[in-house]
Amino acid sequence: MILVAAAARGVPPALIEQLADGGRMVIPVSVGPDQPQDLRVYVRRGSEVSYRSMFPVLFVPLRTG
Repeated sequence: MILVAAAARGVPPALIEQLADGGRMVIPVSVGPDQPQDLRVYVRRGSEVSYRSMFPVLFVPLRTG
C-alpha cells in the first residue's frame, strides 16, 4: 500500500509504477484552484490501474523536485 499525505496536482507516474499488482494507493488529488481535493484510492490489477473517489479533503500541497 502507498499512502500519500499531501495533495498532488496529478498522480506522479513514479508512484503508479511502484504500485504492485493488487496494491492500493490512497492520495489526495487537487482538482482545481480554490476547490477541495479529491481523496482517491487507486488499485492495480495487472497492467490496469483504476481509481475511485472517496470524499473531498484538504491537505497541504505535495512538493516535488
